[in-house]
Amino acid sequence: MSNEEKITNDNEDYSDADLVSLLDDDGNEYEFEVLDEIDYKDGHYYALMPLFDLPDQDIESGSTYMIFEAVDSENGEPQLAEIEDEGLLDEIAKIFESNFDSLDEE
Repeated sequence: MSNEEKITNDNEDYSDADLVSLLDDDGNEYEFEVLDEIDYKDGHYYALMPLFDLPDQDIESGSTYMIFEAVDSENGEPQLAEIEDEGLLDEIAKIFESNFDSLDEE
C-alpha cells in the first residue's frame, strides 16, 4: 500500500461494522473494518482490520490490524496515511492495545 489512501465509506454489507474502502496509488481497492479511532497529539488515528474474500487470506494475515493517520490531501479530501515515526506508531499502538484489552474485559 502507498503512504496515502483515499477513504470511502462502505456500510452496505455489514450493518454492525464500520467499514472503509481504501484505494492505493494504483487504483486497487481494499476493504477494512474500523476497530477503533483515537485523537492523540494533534492527530486522529484509526486501527483498521483488513477484510478478505477468502478465509485462507485471513488466516495467513494473522488477523493483524493496521494503524493510519487521518490527513487531508492537497485538495482537501480526507485520506489515511501510514505513520512513518516509529516512536509515535509504538505509542499509538499501545493505546489501541489498551482499548482492545478493555473491550475484552467487558
